[in-house]
Amino acid sequence: MRTRKLAETSLLAATALIIYIVEAQIPSLTNIPGVKLGLSNTVTLFAMYTVGIGQAMFILVIRVLLGAFATGQVMSLIYSAAGGIVSFIVCALLKKVFPVRLLWVVSVFGAIGHNIGQIAAAVFVTGTREIIYYLPILVISGVVTGAFTGFAAQFALKRVERMDC
Repeated sequence: MRTRKLAETSLLAATALIIYIVEAQIPSLTNIPGVKLGLSNTVTLFAMYTVGIGQAMFILVIRVLLGAFATGQVMSLIYSAAGGIVSFIVCALLKKVFPVRLLWVVSVFGAIGHNIGQIAAAVFVTGTREIIYYLPILVISGVVTGAFTGFAAQFALKRVERMDC
């Protein structure tokens, strides 16, 4: 059983990394800097419900670290890590409160947490508190993108349940 869980976790980590790298190549859908769909977060959410919180954290760490190097965006590593960790904590806590049918709500709050983590990292790195004024714009985008990735993860979970793996 441990081998199966390791294989599933590895496949999910590779999937999240590939999605992250592909998404990094897609031009931004808006003129607002920093707004991305965050499609690889779908995999992390999916993993929380299928392989567990610990393995999902491993997937997140692997995706953030290897993704920064694979895309050549090593300078953004601190922002990705800060946003990812805050988002993960929010989602892990809310997973216990909301049923699977409301996974998209968990994802929305996770996306907002991601934005807060990134802004906090930016304030820390630059020493400029005025960056906080950018947070409302990111929160609005986080609601939209979080709902989208949450529905995608929710859909994937339903498909896997039907397959009865």
